[in-house]
Amino acid sequence: MIQENRSFNNLFAGFPNATSATTGYELVKRGMQYRKKAIKLKEINLQDPRDLNHLYTSYLTAYNGGKMDGFNMIIQTANNRPEGSAPYVYVNPSQVQPYWTIASQWGLADEMFQTQGSASFTAHQDLIRGGTCITVVCNPPSANTESLIDDPTSQAAWGCDSKPGTATSTINTYLVLSRGTGPFPCSNQFPDYGSSSYRTLRDLLDAKSVSWKYYTPQLVDGTLPALWDAFDVIAPVRYGPEWGTKVVWPETTIFNDISAGTLPAMSWVIPDAANSDHPGKAPDTGPSWIAQVVNAIGQSQYWNSTAVIVVWDDWGGFYDPVPPPLPLDNQGGPGFRVPMLVVSPYVKIGNGSQGGYVSHTVYEFGSIIAFIEDTFNLGRLGTTDSTTNSMNDMFDLNQSPRPFATIPSSYKKAFFLHQKPSGLPVDTE
Repeated sequence: MIQENRSFNNLFAGFPNATSATTGYELVKRGMQYRKKAIKLKEINLQDPRDLNHLYTSYLTAYNGGKMDGFNMIIQTANNRPEGSAPYVYVNPSQVQPYWTIASQWGLADEMFQTQGSASFTAHQDLIRGGTCITVVCNPPSANTESLIDDPTSQAAWGCDSKPGTATSTINTYLVLSRGTGPFPCSNQFPDYGSSSYRTLRDLLDAKSVSWKYYTPQLVDGTLPALWDAFDVIAPVRYGPEWGTKVVWPETTIFNDISAGTLPAMSWVIPDAANSDHPGKAPDTGPSWIAQVVNAIGQSQYWNSTAVIVVWDDWGGFYDPVPPPLPLDNQGGPGFRVPMLVVSPYVKIGNGSQGGYVSHTVYEFGSIIAFIEDTFNLGRLGTTDSTTNSMNDMFDLNQSPRPFATIPSSYKKAFFLHQKPSGLPVDTE
């Protein structure tokens, strides 16, 4: 389950046994030099109007060579001014209580880093394949290696349905950013289409006849799925029989599949924009959306054989105190920390009062890819699934299955089943 645009610290500041902070650091000018200064983080509601810049250049500014003190220097896209104190906030825990309940009872990773220091377009690619290299030679990288980063030049759609003339941005082995000069965002336009380099988990799952679905929001204007569709980039899916049968809409179809006993072995679940936690766009329904899907699984025949992974696709421009692990790679990453929750009867029992386990193992999105590959014996794509840590740390497969406990939430399943699709793109950055 993929939510939107939140750093780990933004949602879990103060969570017991997890690394977090309520004080951050900013750069202030003293004379002719900039110096590091402490700044107290402000507590806000989940439903907040700010939408911060979180592209690659903003990541580099905030990262500041690992000092993690440049967040106030990020330039806001809307007004071309520094964002100042806007990134230095965290959400009131009562606003995200279902997330804290899940973390308290099941698993929370406080060292999950997004694959690239960038935004949602590439993050969603990373969550179906573990990387965005589009050239013939990816591993090991060569002088000609290029990877997608940031967003396409047109945000009318993601991928093969983009407007003619849409281009991608790329980053090369030497971390030189080429904005808006990359190929059209459809895999049949990538330099080595037809080779094995831009495969996704779909290729491995299909090769082993493992069932899968990508649950995505309702059609926009009756013509295209909502903009947040990673498989719109993958030409064999977009123009093949899996479009509409394995890539399905609306996302609430997952409730029907759980009830009918037709849930596939592997699922991606993309929320409607209204339920996404996206800053400046979504109301307070995101935590309930996650809780209700988790509850549906937990109360079904699937509980004893399922792991639900909830992850936020990128940092959203919000402050986080923990620098990405070194060495940084040739794809513009790792990026900043994002939360990851794991719900399963085989999640380790932790030291918390309700049995919640906090993992301090360093993960990237490739860790999720590798976990899926290992679960179904799929082999490796050869992206970050081959270079990141396994998620085995989260599980004890020898323990007796833990019984499910319902996750309380403000909005119930009926709310989402009757909710009118927003028709909004889930993200445009």
